[in-house]
Parts: sequence; structure tokens; C-alpha cells
Amino acid sequence: MDKAESSSTRCYALVPSAGIGARAGAEQPKQYVRVAGRAVVDHTLQALDRVRRLTATLVVLAPQDQRFERDVPGWGRDAACEAHVPSPSSGSGVQAGARAAGDIPAGARRRWAVRCGGATRAASVANGLATLIERGALPEDWVLVHDAARCLVQPADIERLIAACELDAVGGLLALPLADTLKREADSVRASTIAAGASRVAHTVDRRGLWQAQTPQMFRIGRLREALAAAGDQVTDEASAMEALGDAPLLVPGTLENFKLTWPADFALAERLLRTRA
Repeated sequence: MDKAESSSTRCYALVPSAGIGARAGAEQPKQYVRVAGRAVVDHTLQALDRVRRLTATLVVLAPQDQRFERDVPGWGRDAACEAHVPSPSSGSGVQAGARAAGDIPAGARRRWAVRCGGATRAASVANGLATLIERGALPEDWVLVHDAARCLVQPADIERLIAACELDAVGGLLALPLADTLKREADSVRASTIAAGASRVAHTVDRRGLWQAQTPQMFRIGRLREALAAAGDQVTDEASAMEALGDAPLLVPGTLENFKLTWPADFALAERLLRTRA
């Protein structure tokens, strides 16, 4: 792909936010836990909103979600965008939708929320990609899929990812080379030999060449749709689906702060880090 063609493609962000985050131990979906005065997903979306290269951000919610508009005040609503962008059934087609998208006021175009989440992350992302196409995105446009629970991502890191991937044939993801020594847990040990909740080491894993995947993960919309359709619902990130098609995504160095809030202790750490930025 030449530079002129790359400059004509657009970048969209897609944030799957339909899960419940059971490992976080909260009494509510973890994306709505308040950290440093705001919901986790609100921090995430504020970061994406500061990325100048993004044409729009689409948040994929669970069909039964009743929290988003309350916990993320001021985010663009579904109906506001529907009024501007023709649906596929109107006969306008994808190309017409793309032209119409350019005429949408910036606030409406950049902020979309839809309740089309699926039972798995992969299903939610696939549904979100279909929605982007319906709203005027083209298969050759880029999509940056970002975890709602990575609320400490920095706009500058997202811009670096875009700069690294926009001329690449495949795309890529933010990631970190592993620094810690890795241990493989033993499959089975006698319960009487260890304390409750503990385990034993089976062997040490060679960490050379291993990276910890982060998000955003940036790929062409059309190719990612193909990859997810082939991989099924059980892939845990978009890069895995692309790899299954034979593609080799770029590894773009990220930062330690861009961790995913997963365990209860993560929320306290995120609180401290976000307050240092205030």
C-alpha cells in the first residue's frame, strides 16, 4: 500500500464493553467501577477522545446495559448518530454511508454507543465491526480495538501505534516484552501437601521472545472481520484471530501503565496512578 492510499483511509476505535469482569470481585461490571472519581470506561473513552487521528469511537454495550448514559455523561447517544447516517436498508449502500459520515457534526460522528454486545469478547467485536460498516466505515479502513478496562492508556501511545501500523500490510498491537521469570503450574498435586489456594511449579518457561499483549490492537476492518469469522468466539484478542489466518502483526512497545484492570488490587493501583495525572 502506498502512502497516498494510506492517508485516505480512516481510523476508528472500537471498545467492547459488554462483559461483567467476574475476576475483579466487584458487585457491578468492572467498567462501571468508579476510580479517581469516574467510571473506568469513562477514563478509557476520555483518553481515546484525545487521539486526533480517530474518526469515531464506537462503544459496544450489552443489550441489557442500563448504566452507560448515567456513568458516562455527555457521551454521544445512539439515536443522535442514527439520525445522520443512512442505514443499509435505505438503499444508500456503504459508499453513500461513507460520504454521509463526512457531513456529520464532529461531536456526533466521534462518539457512538450501541447495544449489540455478544456472549464473548470476539462476538462483541464482530458485532461492532458490522456496525462500523453500517455507519460508513470501509473494509480497508483501520479499527483500533481497545479494552474498556485499560483506562490508563495514553493518547501518545495510541498515536505511536497508528504511526507504526498505518503503512504496514497487516497492522499490530501495543505489547510489552516479558521481564519476569515465568513458572508453569503443575496440573495436579496432592491437596494435603500445599496450603489452600496454593499450587506448585511444574517447570520454568523460557521467556525469550515472549511479549505481553496489550490494546489497542489495530487491523483493517475487512481483514479482521474475516479473521474473527474463521477463528470463532473463543479467541481472547484480535491478534490471535489474525495469526490464525497466517498474518504476523507488528509488536509495538507499550508501557507498564497500560495494564488491564482485572483483579481487585488493580483498581487501587489505577486510582493512585490516575490521581498523579490530575
